[in-house]
Amino acid sequence: MKATPEHNERMSKTIFATVYPYYIKKVERKGRTIEELHQVIKWLTGFDEKRIQELIDEKVTFESFFKKAKLNPNAHLITGVICGYRVEEIENPLTQKVRYLDKLIDELAKGKKMEKVLRKA
Repeated sequence: MKATPEHNERMSKTIFATVYPYYIKKVERKGRTIEELHQVIKWLTGFDEKRIQELIDEKVTFESFFKKAKLNPNAHLITGVICGYRVEEIENPLTQKVRYLDKLIDELAKGKKMEKVLRKA
């Protein structure tokens, strides 16, 4: 599946704070914790819990969220399909980063061990 320019635009304008509660609901419904969710977000972006809350309070878009992030150098090891897209083939860098986050949260919710979710080279 190829992302359209409209899809990429929608990704960039989405407010992180509007999606964050769905991340929490998804992981908690599967028996995982908010702390584990934050561990995943920190691994990918470098944001600690305090910074995550600041970004939520600021109502930043995903575009701004990832501009402020220090992407983990092992993020390229995130592979697989999420929402019909193979993450390693997504051409738009921002959309790829959003889908990296989606993929990590999906793996967490599916019960993968944290060591597997947080890729090591």
